[in-house]
Amino acid sequence: MDGGTFDCFYWEEAVLKEKKRIVVKVGTSTLTHDSGGLDLRSMERLARTLADLHGLGHEVILVSSGAIAVGTEKLGLPERPRELRMKQAAAAVGQCRMMHIYDKLFSEYNQSVAQILLTGDDVEDPVRAEHLRGTFSALLEMGVIPVVNENDSVSSAEIETGRHKVLGDNDTLSAIVAGLCEADLLVLLSDIDGLYDADPKTHPDARLLHRVVELTPEILEMAGGAGTWRGTGGMATKLSAARVAMAAGFDMVITNGARTEDLYGIVEGQDIGTRFVAVSRGA
Repeated sequence: MDGGTFDCFYWEEAVLKEKKRIVVKVGTSTLTHDSGGLDLRSMERLARTLADLHGLGHEVILVSSGAIAVGTEKLGLPERPRELRMKQAAAAVGQCRMMHIYDKLFSEYNQSVAQILLTGDDVEDPVRAEHLRGTFSALLEMGVIPVVNENDSVSSAEIETGRHKVLGDNDTLSAIVAGLCEADLLVLLSDIDGLYDADPKTHPDARLLHRVVELTPEILEMAGGAGTWRGTGGMATKLSAARVAMAAGFDMVITNGARTEDLYGIVEGQDIGTRFVAVSRGA
């Protein structure tokens, strides 16, 4: 083996070590306008960035919210339904529209996608969970980006409160999926830059925390209430997802979904948003 071939071999090995399996969760507020209609510009940026990350050699899984909000707008309803069966019907309509748009956008970058809809039973039951691992593994091997959501048409875990929940919200769902797929990194794209030590809307001097190595009582107290009417989650659900991620051995980052291009720097380990460091990796 000559010197050039030797150097090339180790360069390729180093590059391969940097390849990551990434789960990206995008919230409803990032995907839709205030009216509830799809924000096509935001979705296009997301598809372009994820397809490019895949082209760089990373394995990508997308967890996408938004089905009920999009279905509500598509059906011409004046507001988000309150009755469970109407919420589930809106979710069915919205999920269909969202996957149609995702398929068109990713196809522009020669990237195939697949739809996976989950319920709590799917991840709780060992046999079903093993089948899921196999499905994710096969899709990733074939270069497909799975697009995951909770199956709201048959599950009430997220859209109804006061019941037994396994998934409960798509922040938690994304952490469970990341653990199931043995991901290296989970990124939550939200409508906020990360975790602050105070509410930045009411405290202009609030400080963004770039790195969290332990979910102390003080950190947990920083979680506020729910987000906008279009979504269901808030910082509390994100910290719950962080607990799952850190215990499972992979980092989780909260960042602003308005800057999808920040995903490149996040994958490289830059201080963007708030990174919750996995327990096994230490401080």
